[in-house]
Amino acid sequence: MNANLNNNDFGKRLKSMLKVDFRRMFTTPTVWIMFGVSLALPILILVMTSFVGGQDPETGEAVATFTNVWQAIGSAGGAMSMDLTSMCNINLLYFLAAIFVCVFVGEDFRSGYVKNLFTVRSKKVDYVFSKTVVLFVAAAGMFVVYFIGAMIGGGIAGLSFDVAAGMLLFTMIPMMTPLNSGAFNVILCVAGGPLFAFGLGAVSNVILNKTSLV
Repeated sequence: MNANLNNNDFGKRLKSMLKVDFRRMFTTPTVWIMFGVSLALPILILVMTSFVGGQDPETGEAVATFTNVWQAIGSAGGAMSMDLTSMCNINLLYFLAAIFVCVFVGEDFRSGYVKNLFTVRSKKVDYVFSKTVVLFVAAAGMFVVYFIGAMIGGGIAGLSFDVAAGMLLFTMIPMMTPLNSGAFNVILCVAGGPLFAFGLGAVSNVILNKTSLV
C-alpha cells in the first residue's frame, strides 16, 4: 500500500515538474536559437561546400566535398576520417546539445529557481529525472530540425538523395560497429545500453543522496 502511494506521489510530482520544465524551455529564446542553428547549419554546410567544387580556392589542391545529401548526416568516409565530409555532419549537434544543456540547467541556478523549487516541494531525483526527459526531447528536436535543414540544403545545392551512398542516420556508430557487423555486435549494443544507463543511474543516485544541488 505504501509503495503504491509513493509511486503515485512520484508520478504526480514528476508530471507537475515536467509541465513546468517544458513550459520554461519552450518559452526561453535559447531553445529557439538552438533550433534555428540546427536548421541553418546543414544548409550552410551543403550550399557553401558545393561552391568549392572539390578544389581549395587558395591552394588549388583537391579536397573532399559532399556528393550526397546523406553525407551531411553520417560520414561516408567513416568516423575516423579527417576530411570535410567526416567532420561537418550531424555530429556537430552533439556539441550544440551539450551547450544547450549547460545553458538551460545553469539558468536554473543563476535565477535561484532551483533553490526555491527544493524549498517548496521537489526532490532532487524529480528534478534530475524531469530535466533528463525535457533535455532529451529538446536534443531530439534539434536532430529532426537538422534533418529538415539537410533536405533543404541538399535541394538547393543540387546534391543526390540516393541512399546507396553515405551512412544515412549512422553517425558515431561506424567507428565501433560498421554496417557489415554481425549479430554479436548488435547483441553487445542492445545489452550495453541498458547496463550503462543502469550503472550511470545508480552512481547518480548515490551522488544525489550525499550532496546538495544548491
